[in-house]
Amino acid sequence: MNDNSRLVFSTETGRIPEEKVKPQRPTGDGIVRIQRQTKGRKGKGVCIVTGLDMEDAQLKLLAAKLKKVCGCGGSIKDGTIEIQGDKREVIKAALEKEGHTVKLAGG
Repeated sequence: MNDNSRLVFSTETGRIPEEKVKPQRPTGDGIVRIQRQTKGRKGKGVCIVTGLDMEDAQLKLLAAKLKKVCGCGGSIKDGTIEIQGDKREVIKAALEKEGHTVKLAGG
């Protein structure tokens, strides 16, 4: 179906507001997974932390804490935390200290 086919104006009601649907994040199974990824990053490695069932504000606080513990930068994208560098063991220890069940995923 063509994306341009949505109705934006009607002579009866005027301008029709655009519905914004918040994307649903997949819920985790209670296990936090940490994986290292270099794909699409020009060879620079990042650790991706997935499986955290938290709101954006809580996720932002946890990301800040992890960045401070690791001593490096990072970001939040689509409900996952990305930490620069290969700091999987440090991240695992910090998350286990907070009471999360953690697994190292991937190679």
